[in-house]
Amino acid sequence: MASESLAARPDVPDGTPLQVLRRLDSGPRGLTDEEAEARLAAVGENTVPGVRSPSWPLLCVRGARDPFTAVLLCLGLVSALVASWATASVILSLVVVSCVLRASGEYRADRSAAALRELVAGTATVLRRAAGGQRPRAREVPVAELVPGDVVRLGPGDLVPADVRLLRAGGLAVHQAALTGESAPVAKAAVETPEPNLPDPLGQPHLCFQGSSVAAGTATAVVVETGARTRFAAAHGTPGRRRAAREGPSAFDRSVHGISWVLIRFMLLTPPLVLMANAALRGRGLETLPFAVAVAVGLTPEMLPVIVTTCLARGARLLARDHGVIVRRLPALHDLGAVDVLCVDKTGTLTQDRPVVEHALGADGRDDPEVLRWAAAGAWWTLQLAELPTPDALDEALLAAAGPVGEEYDGVAAVPFDPVRRLATAVVRGRPGTHVLVVRGAVEEVLERCALAPAERDRLRALAAREADTGLRLLALATAQRPARTGDYTPADERGLTFRGLVAFRDALAPTAARALRGLADAGVTVHILTGDHPGTAARVCHDLGLGTAATRDMRDVRDASAADDEDGPHAPDGARTVVHARCTPEDKARVVAALRASGRTVGFLGDGANDVPALRAADVGIAPRAACDVARESADVVLADKDLTAIAHAVAAGRRASGNIASYLRVTLSSNLGNVIAMLAAGLLLPFLPMLPAQVLVQNLCFDAAQSAFAHDRPGAAVLRRPTALRPRAFLRFITGFGALNAVADLATFAVLALALRGPDALNDEAVFHSAWFTENLLTQALVMVLLRIGRSAAGERRAPGPVGRAAAVLAVVGLLLPVGPFGPPLGMTALPVPYYLLLAAVLGLYALALTTAVRLHERRRP
Repeated sequence: MASESLAARPDVPDGTPLQVLRRLDSGPRGLTDEEAEARLAAVGENTVPGVRSPSWPLLCVRGARDPFTAVLLCLGLVSALVASWATASVILSLVVVSCVLRASGEYRADRSAAALRELVAGTATVLRRAAGGQRPRAREVPVAELVPGDVVRLGPGDLVPADVRLLRAGGLAVHQAALTGESAPVAKAAVETPEPNLPDPLGQPHLCFQGSSVAAGTATAVVVETGARTRFAAAHGTPGRRRAAREGPSAFDRSVHGISWVLIRFMLLTPPLVLMANAALRGRGLETLPFAVAVAVGLTPEMLPVIVTTCLARGARLLARDHGVIVRRLPALHDLGAVDVLCVDKTGTLTQDRPVVEHALGADGRDDPEVLRWAAAGAWWTLQLAELPTPDALDEALLAAAGPVGEEYDGVAAVPFDPVRRLATAVVRGRPGTHVLVVRGAVEEVLERCALAPAERDRLRALAAREADTGLRLLALATAQRPARTGDYTPADERGLTFRGLVAFRDALAPTAARALRGLADAGVTVHILTGDHPGTAARVCHDLGLGTAATRDMRDVRDASAADDEDGPHAPDGARTVVHARCTPEDKARVVAALRASGRTVGFLGDGANDVPALRAADVGIAPRAACDVARESADVVLADKDLTAIAHAVAAGRRASGNIASYLRVTLSSNLGNVIAMLAAGLLLPFLPMLPAQVLVQNLCFDAAQSAFAHDRPGAAVLRRPTALRPRAFLRFITGFGALNAVADLATFAVLALALRGPDALNDEAVFHSAWFTENLLTQALVMVLLRIGRSAAGERRAPGPVGRAAAVLAVVGLLLPVGPFGPPLGMTALPVPYYLLLAAVLGLYALALTTAVRLHERRRP
């Protein structure tokens, strides 16, 4: 048995307890130390398979695989081939800086996430024997040393350390939320013969699984599966594998990478076009190759990898410092900014995973405080008199709502809660010579034990059903007066009861949930609640949170992929800010997330259980709290300090700021570069000389790139935070084409001024004057574009301080005015300009600024 894999023996948990023990070569007294050591050597430690984080050098190599970085590498190599060493050095330096920044940020995030890993449980109580003939002793052993065949003991608060088959159980109830998503504890019992053909093993009463926790009761069980063979570890797939890749392209891939491929096509076409045009119209040959490469570099936003990485790394660093949010994959911060749908579970996110009393009703359906008082008294004396007091959440809620109660009675006996009969009874002294039984439990079980006429029983069932339909959890209360006696009370005494009323419970709301949800809704994020609970329970939570209209769908009625994206499915109907998907299985959650992504939405998913892993991997951004199970945390892109929607709202805002700065950089750079390239190509065909020397193009690009590094530290306007910041390549291409053409008009207007207004047509023969004038005009227009095309400026309408971008634009304008007349001008082939030129240039720039401001306002009005 020790060398045989249990994975090949799926029948091990089936059968009676004795049969299971025999199959495992074990017994009620457990294993000997020698047997346990042999099995540990054969099957390995009972640990969840780890996820290997990539090394720092590998992260650097991955950064170089970015399509735009690859193109920059190619341009650098081409520049080196044409002996343009300065251009090649600058481009290659930018590539190295970008890869190092990105690798460093992700490596730090992986190190931080590794520090959060916790064992599923520390130790377990196991029956072990030193030798075969000795009596077993209960001892604490590390969970990692458990093996199949070990007999373990479970008590309230224990984590189930492996997949086990119950041998004995008393009042056992376990939380399986990490596996199923259901918040209510599930009753378990050591049934002799399991019910055959149950589709889900989680529903088998005799099985408990690793990752569950004991809510109440005690049990003795035999370990049937450990380590990678447990259900909890199944979500990991192959042991030791690397973190799973996202399913399909993320929002970052669809936006930044999509735009990169559009630019790559332009860049690859530019050098051949320049060469052919100059050869055909001017008879120039390969001597224009450096100029053609310089034009391609001029179209290239060389700083894009650095700006993107710096914006994301800075945002991730501030999130970790200020809010305890760890971004494990830097592009995930961009995706957070693009999220327009957030999928969450109910338990622990919207609620605190504990009930509170809503109200208490008498048998007539009216409020009756006596019902609450008697129910709380029963809970008090059950806890005081039980042999092993195990308060559950409902008992705690009763005692909290009723205040000091119970001590005014004399307790006599208690029959603790049994998950099979679903009742708990306390016996207190009544009038002299009498005892009062206080019975509380499931509505149906209590009604069956009450002396009621059939019509009255039906009326009370209808009353309970109306309350349950509103999403409340119910506890029925009944009492009975019996003659005092000294004998023990048993469940057989729970008969002939008098029905007293109902106590209704609701889930306690998370204190920050309502405010965070309103903030997300105002930011254009639709919330989808994916829960294993009853539809009424989930709808009640939405109502209590003040979410307005909530579209609710029962996933038990939706079990095919086509229904997961119907008109009432992933999309919120008119007037609904929230969609509830109730009774979700793990497969349902992943299917809903995939359908949302397929419909063009950018989806974030918050989960903390093993059952959430498929959905975490299916989402654009997987989010998990620090306290999540290991497999969920390792599958997430973002790790929160706490399971709090407020932290997600902060992360979304940080993502939108970073994405807004990236978008601002792209808008400014590409529209300006495209305009310059168009004007440069036109001038190259009209002039008898090159419109700008390659060295001048390089210096101009360096000045512009240095100024644009300020975008990584800018703070966008409030308008950026009001909508998702996804970059759509086609819309972006239209934007840069329109504004690039406007920039080209300004450049050509400057060309007309030089040609006609300053000295007449002869001015075109003065190469130094032309180069100097166009160099100055280009930097001044680029400074204007930096200020006027910032994301969020005109849309928000607010007046803002210049900030780093405004200051960088001012420095860029000063450089454009002073460089040609300074000591570096002559070496670059530039000279001082006549004073009248500056007056004419000011007029051209004023008209350009007016046209640009008008175009920006028209563009913002057309935006959805």
